[in-house]
Amino acid sequence: MTIRKSFGSLANMNEEPKSIASTWAVSLVISGLFLASPALHAAAPWQSPSAEHFAESQRDAAAEQDKRETEEAALQAQQDKKEAEQNRQAMMDDLYNDGRGFLDEGDYGDAAKKFSELAQMAGPQTDAALYWRAYAENKLGKRDVALESITDLKKRFPQSRWNKDAEALEIEMRQNSGHPVNPDSQSDDDLKILALQGIMNSDPSKGIPMVEKYLSGSANPKDKSKALFLLVQSGSPQAQEMLAKIARGQSNPELQRKAVEYLGMTGGKSSGKLLGEIYASASDPDVKRAVLRSYMMSGDREDLAAVAQKETNESLKREAIHQLGLMGDRAGLQNLYQAESSSDTKKEILQALFLAGDSERLSQLALSEKNPELRKVAIRNLGLMGAKDPALQAIYARETDRGVKQEIINAYFLGGNASALVAIARSEKDPELKKVAVSKLSLMNSKEGNEYMIELLQK
Repeated sequence: MTIRKSFGSLANMNEEPKSIASTWAVSLVISGLFLASPALHAAAPWQSPSAEHFAESQRDAAAEQDKRETEEAALQAQQDKKEAEQNRQAMMDDLYNDGRGFLDEGDYGDAAKKFSELAQMAGPQTDAALYWRAYAENKLGKRDVALESITDLKKRFPQSRWNKDAEALEIEMRQNSGHPVNPDSQSDDDLKILALQGIMNSDPSKGIPMVEKYLSGSANPKDKSKALFLLVQSGSPQAQEMLAKIARGQSNPELQRKAVEYLGMTGGKSSGKLLGEIYASASDPDVKRAVLRSYMMSGDREDLAAVAQKETNESLKREAIHQLGLMGDRAGLQNLYQAESSSDTKKEILQALFLAGDSERLSQLALSEKNPELRKVAIRNLGLMGAKDPALQAIYARETDRGVKQEIINAYFLGGNASALVAIARSEKDPELKKVAVSKLSLMNSKEGNEYMIELLQK
């Protein structure tokens, strides 16, 4: 009778449970009754899911959860690896730039240390690091150590484009063997540059071969850059041809990047065509970045936008978008945003819109974008631009995402809009958001904010 009453009670429940949880609850009760009463189990096995079925459901759910956690862990590991590689690349770039800076300042000891650290990291700039370390060591009078660095460069990187410069440096060192080098001594490179300039002005046909010879020698990078600029100043067809050869890669990578930069300064359709050819054929990402910067300097929005649209390398794509922002290409950036599907790339476009000063488009995206993370970026940039846009008030009024609301509060703070923060603090029903608004006001020392806080204290 007890069993029948239990079934009677179950029968009086809703025929269609309101949730999966209630269905499982019924299954648990019935399974428990079957396990407690063999007679009932024998009499009506078809009326209830078995304990085995329930256990199988639990195992399936657990397996699904394990699968999700494994996938999430794999994605996180992939992201961590990506960030670690980006940090490593940034560290190598910093070491290279610091080392080059010390060379320009004549601080050869610190330069040698920086390039030694870079060489030990075994990254894509190792061959350049070995050459510049040898250069700095030679300036310090450590010829034997410098020659070892050059030998290491040739052995490890037989195809490196730095080997030609290294050979020129080696010849110079062997010619000067037995004559100690004083790092503080004055060189005659300034006089050589002045002489080259004079010949280039009077007779470019004679000057260009001399500039070429100087560039293939072991002069310091600053003076080589000056000599290279003489080709730009000349404007003669022969000088432009020499500049184009160097820009195409018939020299060390650093001099190539400098030549690419000078092509951007000269501008013109011919330079744009040549830059496109260099970008397509270059394998060095730094050379490609130099081309993108040259597009910006020459005002070539069309080619820059084409790279931003088609480039598959994430870092280069971001660089192209950044340069479009610096150029103020609002229309190009809007078209890119509409065509883009990657959230990370869209964030970069939002940053570029900020650089371009396009508050109107940022306001539109802050209102219409469905991805809350992208809306936050748009709102943050509006804050950096002054946060006076009335669209922020409309967004805050209709927004349900607390994170987005906090971002608007922060945007008002960044933009110094105390009156808007006071309005939020007065009307906000959420105590946490109200607290955030008041905390921002307490840091602003504004008349409106101070009056409101006095008002709060008097309540």
